[in-house]
Amino acid sequence: MANILILDDAALDRTLAGKLQEKKPGWTVAHAENGREALAALERETFDLVLTDLQMPEMSGLELVSAVRGQHAHIPVILMTAHGSEEIAMHALQRGAASYVPKQNLARDLVQTAENVLAVANAERNQQRLLECLMRTESQFLLENDPSLIPPLIGHARQNLLRMNLCDETGLIRVTMALSEALTLAIVKGNLEMDPSMRETDEAGYQKLLENRRREKPYRDRRVHVVARELLHEARYSVRHEGPGFDLTDLPDVGDPTVFDQISGRGLLLIRTFMDQVTHDQTGKEMTLVKRRD
Repeated sequence: MANILILDDAALDRTLAGKLQEKKPGWTVAHAENGREALAALERETFDLVLTDLQMPEMSGLELVSAVRGQHAHIPVILMTAHGSEEIAMHALQRGAASYVPKQNLARDLVQTAENVLAVANAERNQQRLLECLMRTESQFLLENDPSLIPPLIGHARQNLLRMNLCDETGLIRVTMALSEALTLAIVKGNLEMDPSMRETDEAGYQKLLENRRREKPYRDRRVHVVARELLHEARYSVRHEGPGFDLTDLPDVGDPTVFDQISGRGLLLIRTFMDQVTHDQTGKEMTLVKRRD
């Protein structure tokens, strides 16, 4: 089943496109002569697909694509392009159109193109419906001492937080910042046994030592173990390194105002401020961060 809106100011082209679509069992068609009429129809009725000409009065196909993208992002748009409109079509594809069919090839390609786009759109909608049923995600990672691995892992965690709808955009930033700091601490202070305060006096020496230790034994063989669990009521992240455990009595006091000015205390300050609960195991090798639903 599919309900398709066809937009073209030329009645002959509009009728041809409609008859092609109506050959498919279960497909229904509605027509619009211009962009404003099409947007009004989209407000009144539910459509699965929009087929539009590019060059029309009042509102061009390019403007329509932008409007549909902004107001009805779930509805894909296919362009019907006439000779000479290739540049406009390219702009429309860049703005969000799903595909295009040259008008001289409508009889051959329009139905197949519509089928392909609808199949993809339906798969995405069904995936979203499935994600609404998601109760829990769990991921485990074993990271080398490479800071470039942190951003993609953070991106993965962000997507899972979005799927679980655990926090708003500000909360997402706070959680991912805290997790990034925890991973950095595990790599730099944990596995590589480097003192972050060295950056306050010798940034160049700090970076050189970091790169050297990543290649030297025993530091290069150590790994960071990460377990991420996102549930409906909370997200829980466990970060464990393989270096000597931290002396928990030697951790900076994040209640001390002077910590704001110290690189060595900044990470822990952000972690404890942004997360609802932060705990350390007795060995000082594992940190657990918890963010509860807003």
